[in-house]
Amino acid sequence: MFSIQPIIRNILSIFAVAWIGGSSVQAAEPVRELPLAFDVRERIAKPDLGGLARLRFLTTVDFPPFNFIDQSQKLSGFHIDLAREICRILDIEAKCQIQAVTFEELQPALEDGQGEAVIAGVAMTDELRQRFAFTRPFLRLPARFATRLSPGVGGGAGGKAELSAVLAKPIGVVAGTTHEAMLKAFFPATTAQVFPARAAMLQALKAGEVNAVFSDGLQLSFWAASPDAAACCRLVDGAYVSEHFLGEGLAIMNRKGDPALTQALDHALLELTRSGRLNEIYLRYFPTGIY
Repeated sequence: MFSIQPIIRNILSIFAVAWIGGSSVQAAEPVRELPLAFDVRERIAKPDLGGLARLRFLTTVDFPPFNFIDQSQKLSGFHIDLAREICRILDIEAKCQIQAVTFEELQPALEDGQGEAVIAGVAMTDELRQRFAFTRPFLRLPARFATRLSPGVGGGAGGKAELSAVLAKPIGVVAGTTHEAMLKAFFPATTAQVFPARAAMLQALKAGEVNAVFSDGLQLSFWAASPDAAACCRLVDGAYVSEHFLGEGLAIMNRKGDPALTQALDHALLELTRSGRLNEIYLRYFPTGIY
């Protein structure tokens, strides 16, 4: 089963130092609101869940800040808070449970009826769509540029002028990644400076060996705010999403034989979007923003 988790597992140590460890994290850029995943004018009826015996969400503990074990040894994270809010919106809090398993166990556990839904960063692939149902995506993970803080480009006013200055010089990317392909497709006139690994690319940016890099926006936002970056760099205005390169985004997976549950989950996600509660949860775990 394909997952976006390998893209994000590298932020575990950064997240542990910057957030779980309690140290202060300074925003690398102004806080940005979560882009709307639903048309707030839309209406999705809330189905009757009277016959639902329980709603057990299956998740993992190794996907911070989405799902992890906090300092008090409790399951926490963006996905955990979102699951609880979904249950509140659906008025089934007494029937709601959240259970952590390994990532490899998620699919068989759902198939075996050990849970009703998976909220753990499972990518929506054609193969999985044939076997499972998915809600609408509620969060897309964008690609971003990060550049050094220096007179001119790094401290510019932002917007198109800053992006043009960034693109005028070689951009660091990791070889063989979707971000390398995405950079070449979106910005064909730009010169890519290829690195064998993410750590090497970020070290080169920090050392000034490359002026800017193009990579996963979530990883870059946490790295730029971490002690490892030493306040060297910032994210450039502009987030880039692409279903072709980056997938459809994060969604909740459940069994195909329960369309009422899929609709109920979409109803709850829409209500959380409309009320602004989804954005509140997002800012709780992504205070510097990823867009």
